[in-house]
Amino acid sequence: MEAQESPPSPQPLQALAREISALPPSLGPVRLVGIDGHAGSGKSTFAGRLSEALGGAPVLHLDDVASHEELFGWDERLRLQVLEPLAAGRPAHWAPYDWVERCFGPERVLEPAPVLLVEGVGAGRRALRPWLARLLWMEMPRAKSWGRGRNRDGRELSDFWDGWERAELAHFSDDPSRPFADTLVRQSGTGYEWSSGAAATARTPASITEGDGLPRA
Repeated sequence: MEAQESPPSPQPLQALAREISALPPSLGPVRLVGIDGHAGSGKSTFAGRLSEALGGAPVLHLDDVASHEELFGWDERLRLQVLEPLAAGRPAHWAPYDWVERCFGPERVLEPAPVLLVEGVGAGRRALRPWLARLLWMEMPRAKSWGRGRNRDGRELSDFWDGWERAELAHFSDDPSRPFADTLVRQSGTGYEWSSGAAATARTPASITEGDGLPRA
């Protein structure tokens, strides 16, 4: 009888954090890590948990950089306000967007840190990839991701989601991120599974699991 290979043993998310911490800096003294995926795929929650595993690494949400008028036209603003200062080892000064008031709010300061997580749709775009130490992609089908997002935001944001879906389709058609991902992250019943390197394009990942439930957003 032919022996069967055992499935990989679950590991704590700290294992991924150690991998990231061991990477060479990519943005001055900073290891910039992008977390991309379709809207509603769980990027924000995963980024928060990875931040905790990294000892409190700062997280920059691209929802704070985008705006109603520029859902994906924020790359120049991000470069000038955040990337170039951090690349020079200086604090970044940026103003998050207020989606209710439809304007940019008070300025915030982002100090250079060993690891900075940048999460949001487009975190792996071509303008950002040269600055990244690693790109992670949340592996969830588009329809499922969008359905989760619509359920989360409610019917009052239905019109916004109609416009968003068209904009996201156009963005990824012109500037896809997944083919350039170093790591694919999947949700499982016990947390997260991920695969890196050559295995990232395979359907069955090496497993890494956080046992505190599935992401909320």
